[in-house]
Amino acid sequence: MSPHHPSSNEMVERAALSAADLRDQLGQLLMAGFEGTDPSPAILDLIENHRLGGVILFSRNIESAEQVYRLTSALQAKARAAGHRYPLLIAIDQENGMVQRLGEHVTLFPGNMALGASDSPELVTAVAGATGRELQALGINMNLAPVLDINNNPANPVIGVRSFGEDPEQVARLGLAAVRGYRQAGIISCLKHFPGHGDTATDSHLALPLISHDLARLERLELVPFARVLQEEGADCVMTAHIAFPALTGDPALPATVAPAIISGLLRQRLGFDGVAMSDCLEMEATATTLGIEEATVRALEAGLDLILISHRYDRQLAGLAAMRSALDEGRLSPNRLHQALTRLQRLKARYLSWEQLPRPEGLRLLKQPEHLALQRQSYRRAITLLRNDAGLLPLRLAPEQRLLIVLPQKEGASRVEDQRYPVEALVAAVRSYHPKTEARLLTLPLSEREHQSLREAVAQAQLVLLVTVNAYLDRAQSQYINWLVTEAPCPLIALAVYNPYDLLACPQITTYLLTYEYTRPAIEAAVAVLFGDAQPQGHLPVSLPPLHARGEGLSF
Repeated sequence: MSPHHPSSNEMVERAALSAADLRDQLGQLLMAGFEGTDPSPAILDLIENHRLGGVILFSRNIESAEQVYRLTSALQAKARAAGHRYPLLIAIDQENGMVQRLGEHVTLFPGNMALGASDSPELVTAVAGATGRELQALGINMNLAPVLDINNNPANPVIGVRSFGEDPEQVARLGLAAVRGYRQAGIISCLKHFPGHGDTATDSHLALPLISHDLARLERLELVPFARVLQEEGADCVMTAHIAFPALTGDPALPATVAPAIISGLLRQRLGFDGVAMSDCLEMEATATTLGIEEATVRALEAGLDLILISHRYDRQLAGLAAMRSALDEGRLSPNRLHQALTRLQRLKARYLSWEQLPRPEGLRLLKQPEHLALQRQSYRRAITLLRNDAGLLPLRLAPEQRLLIVLPQKEGASRVEDQRYPVEALVAAVRSYHPKTEARLLTLPLSEREHQSLREAVAQAQLVLLVTVNAYLDRAQSQYINWLVTEAPCPLIALAVYNPYDLLACPQITTYLLTYEYTRPAIEAAVAVLFGDAQPQGHLPVSLPPLHARGEGLSF
């Protein structure tokens, strides 16, 4: 679907809001989430009685492709029947890689760092375009992507492989390519997390991170991708980070989301952005437990934001709306500020959305089409990075009777934002498709003495060990058992890092080291193809490995 481009007269007419409309239209400034795979009574109430502007979908709302299409169609039908001037924004975090809410109901594509390993703007544009076309088919018109954070802190618990890498020029180049791909597909994109979430060691879902850098440093590094995209391509939407930047605001407890110096000053005035600026979810602990939902809502609008994201609880969504109305009635939020926000949102909707251009059910044929599956295979194989092959073990040449042992740590998700399930079965099945005599050990760490002895016996019987690591450089127990295994194993050992690429730092004596940047099924399958020589490793590490500080005992950065 192409963006709808109304005439200038239509724009002026549609953007105009009378004073009488203003209070009634405040719901347009809210994007809300809900539970379930059908429209909930709460979300229907917000649409019908509060003029809700947007809906965000999560994996909890996803059951099948057909169900998602029915869901988005029902939401839009409710908005149309309620007299909304434009269709709802229906958004999702389909960043690809480790953050893709739709799972295998659509084509899986690599996340940012895997794409950074290929460093191909053309490939990034193609992946964003294919992602956008499949979102459109489902009735989703807004993707909260691309992530433009620079992952210059290996200890970052929430960005990591969601970033294209640590080089601001590369992140800018690939971010531009992604925005172009989404725009070609008629999808509203959203740059995040302004002014940069890469150099933190705190997850803003859990607490308020603080970055002490001054403006000069930010302009040399964190702001480069945002400034480049805004200058060369423009942006539909920018999402702010719940991070304190005291050098810019003077307050170490003030999140960027509610800081006028960052929103009105840095984003609007210095970078010249006049599109929709939205908050990250206000229910994240960085704001929910510091300011509270009501105060954060009002202060975010005061600071210059246009769209408030409250992703989960109906009572908090109603509280945010009530806080907007009270602030307007009491004169804290001026009619001009709210009219400005509503106008920006209407301008965005007028450009992309039309009641006459809603998706049709036959569009579902676009999902997993052969062209997209071929792009999936190509993009994943281009990402796999062989960092070391000092012993010449790859590609593998195992005799049929030789025993291959896969050793994997039991791991939960690294952060609240990711969706991917740790694919133990997929990895073992992929390896066995090449070498049937394969055994797998899934380890719960730290190992008991009995488990340690059992592992020792399994290793003694193997002719090759495939050691899978998942952020071992941040995990003392994992780091310790890896060092024991590398030191004591009597047979050759290959390490496969299936998440952040820094795990070599946990055990630098590893001589064969392969990277996938994510543990999605197609990434694992591409890595196994490289292991057995069916594909060549083509990726290049998009981050550097910092000096080791505590060899074999976990790392501190």
